[in-house]
Amino acid sequence: MPEIQLSQGVVRYREQGTGTPIVLIHGLLVNGNVWDRLVPLLARQGRCIVPDLPLGSHSLPMNKDADLSPSGIARLIAEFMDRLELEDVTLVGNDTGGALCQLVVTGRGAARVGKLVLTPCDAFEDFPPKAFALLFRAAKLPGGLAALLQPMRIRRVRRLPLAYGWLTRRPVPDAVVDGWALRALRDRGVMRDVRKVLAGIAPSVLLDNAPKLSSFEKPVLIVWAREDHFFRPANADRLAAVFPDARVEWLSDSYTFVSWDQPERVAALVGAFAGVPGAQLAGSVAA
Repeated sequence: MPEIQLSQGVVRYREQGTGTPIVLIHGLLVNGNVWDRLVPLLARQGRCIVPDLPLGSHSLPMNKDADLSPSGIARLIAEFMDRLELEDVTLVGNDTGGALCQLVVTGRGAARVGKLVLTPCDAFEDFPPKAFALLFRAAKLPGGLAALLQPMRIRRVRRLPLAYGWLTRRPVPDAVVDGWALRALRDRGVMRDVRKVLAGIAPSVLLDNAPKLSSFEKPVLIVWAREDHFFRPANADRLAAVFPDARVEWLSDSYTFVSWDQPERVAALVGAFAGVPGAQLAGSVAA
């Protein structure tokens, strides 16, 4: 994986394809592998760039004094796009990454974003979703987060609904989930980073940012799973109502990680939205 030195630390990223830049932003306690089933499809027509952000499953800890608040990570994403000199980016967010994208398009990163795609993600007062309240409470206690995450060493525990079990309808290979679940347990620097991230997440962050979303006048596509267990479908329509130029596309037979459950459909929607040419993508949308 290539690496890039940013002001807050080193970020590793994956890159595949050429042409239209499509930057994919993952969520908490996963890494860029969450896009693995989607990227090969999109990369046939565009340049997919997937950073491993410091959200608890990254391999390189950030600087000890790094600002890992939501706004700090949004600035990190903006700096990442600056350093790669990306223009007219289609920015795609999922889970916590969708919240970060909302902050990017109301901050200094907005100038590099030409289009925004939000898949099931935090929005408005649901930051974090109530189902994950225990995780955030544990992060406030000395040693609490490490103790809560210890059972994640056991693969069958990870398949439980409040671990990774309800994030996908289709099984994720154990080797991929190892990379999500074990990084913070094996590296104190990564654990320090994720505790800082969790400490900064609060409903007020996105509630305060929501009125600013109307300033992003570029096209927005919201791709949401009707059966999502954690991110309310109603928030898809609420987001669409705030942005000046937005539409919603609904997916069935999928949970939160739509890129894993429905990669062909998501590739078709995102590719067509990004202006990616190609009969294969257009045909998939029509289907």
